Amino acid sequence: MEDMLLVTDNLTKVYKKTMAVNSVNIHIRKGAIYGLIGKNGAGKTTIMKMISGIITPTDGTFDYIGFNGDNREAFSRIGALIEAPALLPNLSAYDNLKLKCLAYGIGDDKYIKEKLDLVGLGNVGKKTAGNFSLGMKQRLGIALALVGEPDFVLLDEPINGLDPQGIVEIREILSKLNKENGVTILISSHILEELAKIATDYAIINNGQIIEESTSEELKKKCRAKIVIKSSDVPSIVPIIDANGFNDYQVIDDHTIYVFDRINETAVLNMEIAKAGIYVDSIGVESSDLEEYFLKVTGTRTGDIK
Repeated sequence: MEDMLLVTDNLTKVYKKTMAVNSVNIHIRKGAIYGLIGKNGAGKTTIMKMISGIITPTDGTFDYIGFNGDNREAFSRIGALIEAPALLPNLSAYDNLKLKCLAYGIGDDKYIKEKLDLVGLGNVGKKTAGNFSLGMKQRLGIALALVGEPDFVLLDEPINGLDPQGIVEIREILSKLNKENGVTILISSHILEELAKIATDYAIINNGQIIEESTSEELKKKCRAKIVIKSSDVPSIVPIIDANGFNDYQVIDDHTIYVFDRINETAVLNMEIAKAGIYVDSIGVESSDLEEYFLKVTGTRTGDIK
């Protein structure tokens, strides 16, 4: 686990009688862009608040292994944009950022301008934050989260309210921070198509519980076109797959096999399994994108993804 930055152990949060987060276990690697996927109210924001020290867990723990297990040290190296950006509406973008910089002991005017340029707010002049569009507020919130050059950045719906060009620009900023500066990023988003373009790891959360945690490569395999075989006798089917020259396959669990090559030969494979006298519950070709897969594993309607 030496490459882990953060590990949670049964992290739980209860508000009065409402279970907001229930025994969550996530594992965030150093240098990852970790996508947290869930509908509105699933518990994404509550998780971010707990691991950033904003609220205290009801039960369970979290450990910043990447900071020698010292959560207090970790909090000083975290940048966060959680829910609405904490902006002073009567101040300009420059002055909002300057106040944050002064709190970090940074008085360099050039540093402030670089951060504003980075998020596309270098030319807004004296316009006050209270008159910003939602997208501009999000950009300023990201700039504030990056003050102090944090090692770990938590972003809650950072592209919310941005136009398509703005989304591309923020995606490029996050990719650059990750690849060139080695910044680990935890990001929640309901725009799953965009998240899929940068995330290296994912956790799917539903009703306060983690449904699945996987790398982008693992998730791509689950989403790509494949023959899905459901049977209570998986061990007997594997030799048949091998004998018939299907080389790219994966045993998912005791009842499921994915076969990724020669998907147009599903009938042939089904016939060979039947010849061996093995019963299958179902066999067929499936494929999906990230959003379709999310809907499938959570039973969520498209309009509920937030």
